[in-house]
Amino acid sequence: MIGYLWLLLPVIVGFIVGTYLEHQHFASIRAREAALQNRVFTYTGRVIPADIAPGELRLLAGSTVVSVDAFKRLAAKLHSFFGGRMTAYESLLERARREAVLRLREKADSLGATLIFGVRIETAAINDGDPRLSTGLELIAYGTALIPHGRPLS
Repeated sequence: MIGYLWLLLPVIVGFIVGTYLEHQHFASIRAREAALQNRVFTYTGRVIPADIAPGELRLLAGSTVVSVDAFKRLAAKLHSFFGGRMTAYESLLERARREAVLRLREKADSLGATLIFGVRIETAAINDGDPRLSTGLELIAYGTALIPHGRPLS
């Protein structure tokens, strides 16, 4: 009986540590998003709105790679057996998406840009050669940054 408990210990520790790190990352994302709230705006349209002043255009990208921890992988296997929403992966995707967009906005802010238009998000699974086993996920957010005339370019 005690031998089986030792098998569960890594899963329990992984769940606790993973949950803590996920909460810490979400807190960091919220703080960084708040800092950029009125400085860099994102816009999914492909054309600059007519009321926006012209400026320098730059293609920018922000990307992130997140790994799938053992607990999320176990939860996904159970969900694939029983069916239903995979909430463990939903939070992973939300975190990765917000981080990629945030990195894009931070890059634009460092250049003095005030708007990023044509924002798109792409994803790719990282599988270490085995297409049945995803070990991570890459998200890249990209768009065209508008740097108003008179702002310094780096």
